Amino acid sequence: MPSESLPDTLQLERLEVNLFRGTTPDTSPGRIFGGQVIAQSLLAAYETVEARICHSMHCYFIRPGDPTVPIVFEVDRSRDGGSFTTRRVIAIQHGQQIFNLAASFQVAEEGFQHEAPMPAAPRWQELADDAETQKKAMQDAPEEARKWLSRPRPIEMRSVDSRTYFKDGPKDPESQVWFRAKDPIGDDQHMHQVILAYASDMNLLSTSMRPHGVHWQTPGFQSASLDHAMWFHRPANFNNWHLYAQDSPSASGGRGFIRGSIYAEDGTLVASVAQEGLIRMRKPK
Repeated sequence: MPSESLPDTLQLERLEVNLFRGTTPDTSPGRIFGGQVIAQSLLAAYETVEARICHSMHCYFIRPGDPTVPIVFEVDRSRDGGSFTTRRVIAIQHGQQIFNLAASFQVAEEGFQHEAPMPAAPRWQELADDAETQKKAMQDAPEEARKWLSRPRPIEMRSVDSRTYFKDGPKDPESQVWFRAKDPIGDDQHMHQVILAYASDMNLLSTSMRPHGVHWQTPGFQSASLDHAMWFHRPANFNNWHLYAQDSPSASGGRGFIRGSIYAEDGTLVASVAQEGLIRMRKPK
């Protein structure tokens, strides 16, 4: 089965001037992947913005998304200023908000420049494809997990210190992964940002789990993204490899906090990410 083409999957149907509809490619029971709602919300905002590029966005996950029904995206044109444009997007299913996003867009501008250097990491050529690594891990995995891990993915990933999903064991709260879009995106910088935003939700929450020896399939473990913030510093070509360096400086109150830095292969800092998510063990009934 081929992987989905994200430029096609994420496309929206315009219902009204500020109203759009999107669908989910995988309609199997469960939740919608958070990165999909982030990406489609950003794309909806872009449908109301001309000649400006997103530099920051801040999101809240409110309810689990239902993959069996479309999502309606309502855009509020908050402000159109001389240099900056602000948009708010509400994602709706079954008459209720499931997600909202606030994003700011800026006219291209020259200014001061500095950036943190890319951390030392093995090159992507030295690492195994995550999909191949997971195939080996799936041999003794539960059937539901095997089905989840074997699905074709539109983002290619190669992890440094990849951990097996089905073996407990504490690790430092840090991770590095090289990733890129599998299918050609084209020349539209908006779409490169949209798909990078989609991929930015990958691997984050698991970084905060590492010190506690838990994973997605640990019995009684519960997790969910709560919020997500992203800053775009420089243009990106996400058909090329990027290093996603993450660390989790804190977990408390049933929540894990994660920071991420996304670097182009030449060491350019392209984007920064922050997320807080629910990580807790369910109390026995």
